[in-house]
Parts: sequence; C-alpha cells; structure tokens
Amino acid sequence: MIRRQVDHQEEQPDTAVQVHLRVRYAETDQMRVAHHAVYFVWFEAARAEFCRVRGIDYQAMEDAGYFLPVVEARCRYRAPARYDEEVTVTVHVVEHTRRTLRMGYRVTREATLLAEGETLQVLVGPDGRPRTFPPDLLQRFAPGVCAGGAQE
Repeated sequence: MIRRQVDHQEEQPDTAVQVHLRVRYAETDQMRVAHHAVYFVWFEAARAEFCRVRGIDYQAMEDAGYFLPVVEARCRYRAPARYDEEVTVTVHVVEHTRRTLRMGYRVTREATLLAEGETLQVLVGPDGRPRTFPPDLLQRFAPGVCAGGAQE
C-alpha cells in the first residue's frame, strides 16, 4: 500500500513528498526487523513518487535521452522498522546543480526517526556522459514546486 501526500513542514528546505509503506515479511530478517538494504528500495519508491508529484514524467525523460543514475547513497539507521509496521518515507531536494541532484530522506514510524539518508544523482545521456538539465526539468526540482509542477 502506497499513499501519497505533500508535506509542508517548515523544517523541510522545500516541499517534501511522503510515501507511506508497510514493512513486508520478505523485507525482514529472522528477527522480523527490516533488512538494511530495503531502506534504499524505500528511498527509490519515495523518489519515484516525488517525480510524479512534481509533474516529472520519468519515462518521457528517458525517452528524451536523459537518465538519473544514483552515484552515491548513504543511510544512517537510528531505530529498527519491524514486520507489518507502517513507515513514512519523506523525500526532498537537498540541492541541485546544472548536472546533479541530491535528495534527502527520513524514514519514520509515527514520531520516531528510524533512518535518514541521501542520494546523489547525475543527469547523463544515453552514452553515460554527464548532461546539463534542461531548464524546464531543473525547474521541477526547484523549491516551491508542487503537484503538476505548478509554483506555490
């Protein structure tokens, strides 16, 4: 189950997007604790939802010859997520440049911080070489942009 909502919390540097997920049994170890690698899968789910909310059609972007591979990823684990718990993954843009996008993540269970992390992505072409973001695409990653790419 994935639910989407735009989070307008003041502590976020821009408009964040939240995804609500339930920890599946297959994502846990013998102690029913979510495996450390699954957090990166959850980050990806939040990042995909972020693009949808911001009006970024990822398939169209790839069809136009632009790709955003993750070149760095980190996660700091604070408390365990356990089988069948609902967790919230909040994602926001930390910074963007002409060619890179750094996104920040917080995984929570109600008010408890479970993990926080970041990914760094580089815009590349079909040949794998870095490209410069087209202005309209870069704008959709800018602070203050909400559903459908409209300005707040």
